[in-house]
Amino acid sequence: MDEKSDFLGTENIRKLLFKLSTPVIIGMLVQALYNVVDTLFVGWAYGAESVQAIGGLSIAFPVQMIIMAFGIVLGTGGSSIISRALGARETERAERVLGNVFSLSLILSVLIAIPCLLYLDPILKAFGATPGILPYARDYLEIIIAGGIVFVFGISVQNIVRAEGNARLAMNAMLIGGGLNILLDPVFIFGFGMGVQGAAIATVLSQAVGSAWLLQYCLKGKGAVRFRAETLKPSLGIIKEIGAIGLGSFVMEASSSVMMIFVYNALANYGGDVAIAVFGITMKINAFIFLPLLGMSFGLQPIVGFNYGAKQFGRIVEAVKLSLAATTAFGLLGLLIIYLFPEQLLGLFSADPEYLAVGKSAVVIMVLGLPLIGINVVTTTLFQALGKAKPSFLLSLSRQLLFLIPLVIILPRLYGLAGVWAAFPASDLLSFLLSGLMLFRVYRSFKKRTGFSKTGTGSEIAVSSRVE
Repeated sequence: MDEKSDFLGTENIRKLLFKLSTPVIIGMLVQALYNVVDTLFVGWAYGAESVQAIGGLSIAFPVQMIIMAFGIVLGTGGSSIISRALGARETERAERVLGNVFSLSLILSVLIAIPCLLYLDPILKAFGATPGILPYARDYLEIIIAGGIVFVFGISVQNIVRAEGNARLAMNAMLIGGGLNILLDPVFIFGFGMGVQGAAIATVLSQAVGSAWLLQYCLKGKGAVRFRAETLKPSLGIIKEIGAIGLGSFVMEASSSVMMIFVYNALANYGGDVAIAVFGITMKINAFIFLPLLGMSFGLQPIVGFNYGAKQFGRIVEAVKLSLAATTAFGLLGLLIIYLFPEQLLGLFSADPEYLAVGKSAVVIMVLGLPLIGINVVTTTLFQALGKAKPSFLLSLSRQLLFLIPLVIILPRLYGLAGVWAAFPASDLLSFLLSGLMLFRVYRSFKKRTGFSKTGTGSEIAVSSRVE
């Protein structure tokens, strides 16, 4: 058995969570930065047409998220199985899962690309693309979809190497891709005069380099899980388990895209191209707060999975508590920054007066629920890492499908455009209550079944019995 992941079951939880989460957060912030840089350069390149061009990228984003969601389902499901297998000393099982993730990345990328390219215009119109926005969205997405394999593979393998406890490698891959994208954007957008197509080419090329970095790591057998060619053969049992566990993450990402169908159509009805552009920019700004929360959850997952496999349940409880405190603090900090500097943040992308007026009123409403989001992210990750597919699926559905979509339908009928913005903090509150209830129930279950209690300084948790 390779002991490269054993530190997940022995190292101080506070130090371990910081070590695993920080590289992920840094990498995700770089990812968020280059998404913003894409939009910045496109906005500057199109001048008077900046609102339509930015709107095109905004409409394209949910389709791009669906592609990325398949990588997330493979990565989340695969990493959950691998981290538990490593904790239980089942190396061969972990290797078979890695090989299946490789195979499925290629298969799914092809299956996604064909229908998306054939029916791209109807898809974009369904997402609310107006005649002025549609050409920009189409030009961008045709290239992104064609290069979908680099997104699916890169995201899935990033999760796998984190499951081994190698968060720094995943961060380096994200830094390579993000940094290269920032350098290539002006070359293709301005140097070659390719506009939104140049932004898409820069994105695909940079992601390809980051994915190649991860691929060579796996092929050279540098990690706790070795790659073997014979494990590429798909296993129905492994595919089912990956799908069941990763379904929650897929639903969370895909539900964002489904949610955006309703949001963009509501915005088209109540605010037009300007409101669509404002929403797209607001989501990119919010990503700087949400992605660190997600990064914290990615750091949490291997800790929970490994210690669950090793039957060290007290360490799981401590890690969850620290994650909740950190994600709440991130949300509060983000809320404060956006409330203090809304015009400055929005003005980076366009100086259009109508855009700025609509954007200022939108952003200060939409971000009200930021401090409440962390508990949903952490609780969903907890259930995924434990291999509990049903509760993670329910939590993934809650915020954007069960709560947000009905609110987006109802509130604009009462309050117009302001109702669209208000639907977001309202859904955050409802999701917070549901997540809190489910987390409290699993906490009581752990307490009852393990008999953990605080000892010493209060930061260590003793476990008097095991959960079988």
